[in-house]
Amino acid sequence: MKHSIQEPKLFKGIKLALGTAAFALILLTTSCGDDDSAVVSADSIVEIAAETDNLSSLVAALNRFPDLVNALSDENGSFTIFAPTNASFSALLEATGQTSLDNVPDAVLRRVLEYHVVSGSELVSTALTDGATATTVLGEDITVGVDGSDVTINSVAVATADVEASNGIVHILDGILVPSLESSILNTVVEPAYFNKDFTILTEAVVTAGLLNTLIDSDANFTVFAPTNDAFEAAGITSLEGLTANDLTPILQYHVLDSEVKQADLPATGSAVTTLNGDFYLSINSDGVFINGLTEVTATDIDQDNGVVHVINRTLIPADEDIVEIAVAASEASDAEFGQLVAALTAVENDEMAADLITVLKGDGPFTVFAPTDAAFQALYDKVPDSDDDGDNDITDLVAAAGGLDVIATVLQYHVYSGRVFSKDIPNLLDGNASVSISAVAGGSWTLNSDLTITDTDGALSLGTSNAAIVGTDILATNGVIHTIDQVILP
Repeated sequence: MKHSIQEPKLFKGIKLALGTAAFALILLTTSCGDDDSAVVSADSIVEIAAETDNLSSLVAALNRFPDLVNALSDENGSFTIFAPTNASFSALLEATGQTSLDNVPDAVLRRVLEYHVVSGSELVSTALTDGATATTVLGEDITVGVDGSDVTINSVAVATADVEASNGIVHILDGILVPSLESSILNTVVEPAYFNKDFTILTEAVVTAGLLNTLIDSDANFTVFAPTNDAFEAAGITSLEGLTANDLTPILQYHVLDSEVKQADLPATGSAVTTLNGDFYLSINSDGVFINGLTEVTATDIDQDNGVVHVINRTLIPADEDIVEIAVAASEASDAEFGQLVAALTAVENDEMAADLITVLKGDGPFTVFAPTDAAFQALYDKVPDSDDDGDNDITDLVAAAGGLDVIATVLQYHVYSGRVFSKDIPNLLDGNASVSISAVAGGSWTLNSDLTITDTDGALSLGTSNAAIVGTDILATNGVIHTIDQVILP
């Protein structure tokens, strides 16, 4: 179990003390009767905090929010501030796995600060009674505890009471007051992301999707693969604006397993891992652990009470289209690609004498398709005569040169491997060698080289093609994966 920040365990009540060495130059008195009077400091709350070495972390936190500084500097204001010491902030950072307040998101830090401020009242220690409550600027109540001379706020000890400012009262605390939301998140799989500004998109997405209560369930046991803000951008998600819970839920569930799996317990390379929304696929090689080819696991085994968190550098997007659907959609996009591949597949599918490749590639698979670009097909067309003399070399001319669509079908099948091979699986296939032979789904083989080029045989058409280079990788389909190549490979 990780270190806890539950307040009763971390912060024990101590004897109420009036004054510290830091306030030796400030005259403090507490009203004890009608004849007593207090000499109020000419300094505002902010000025007193700035003059107190033990509150430098509080000052640094406040300085992130000029409007709060201005409010607490207002001489016409009336505030009660419960001021955590530097050690208190350090304890919070340690408990949440952070190394600096700079790591904490502004929204979270502001909530914590506002939970330490009561506006409109100056609550002196002698007026505090056991069980009394006060509403903070955050809108959430704090609870006073009094036991003899011991005073606590939410079970956090008051170390120095009644530091009087020109615009209020400061009570120095021996701990941090944690709002109820943040308290519910502590020690759960949400904590590492919630308290770190590098994961603000993930946190927003979890809240928008309505998954927060699920992920902070203390009785659950999860593994979360947590994408950073940069990971969302790498996957093409630069903003959550316009995205609904229905949009985000399937993506987020694709990052969560319903059991705890540490790095050492991950299944072997090539394995499918079942998430709350389908399977993703592991590739493990000497460079690390990868998911679906493009996503690297960059930090592991962040242990929490209800599971474990691993950090990833690219958000996982579950596939919702098969190989054929992906190719067709790409051919119809504004920056169209794979149009020639779709045309060739359609021509073969419609020929009664040729294999039904579209039907095959819409099947369960899994398949790995090495898909030539439109430019790759055009380069091949330009190697054959213009059989119909229309001044435009195209698939018609290739069919004529090949002697029929059955040969084209063989060429297309030569680009399909039976099995799911991501780019990060290739080092394992090579196993330290310069090349490896890859068998096509319908027979025949070609050579995959360590520089990610492909050497074909070019026996069927003898057109003198060059090695194909893999120029795009890991387009995930429901029934396999697509890699893009810059030459048509020929059997």
